[in-house]
Amino acid sequence: MSEITPDLVRHLGVLARIQLSDEEVTSLTGELDAIVTNIAKVSEVATDDVAATSHPIPLQNVFRADEPGDMLTTEQALQNAPDADDGRFRVTAILGEEQ
Repeated sequence: MSEITPDLVRHLGVLARIQLSDEEVTSLTGELDAIVTNIAKVSEVATDDVAATSHPIPLQNVFRADEPGDMLTTEQALQNAPDADDGRFRVTAILGEEQ
């Protein structure tokens, strides 16, 4: 018998403050039951001699040397700015407007 019942799905909906229709409860009951069943299958094969992994193949970060390159001048960086002042971008203030 399934661990996931329509009453449990309704209870979870109340806890999550989500109003669920009867059709949604029926659909979610089946979907959540399938998820719980699959997790149980994984738990059966996960033994102490199997190392935990986050990916099926090993991953490796690829880094490059951090070397400075050609930089934009202040004028070049600000040439397309809609508004600039004293070598800086000027933007509309957004903090403190509600005060």
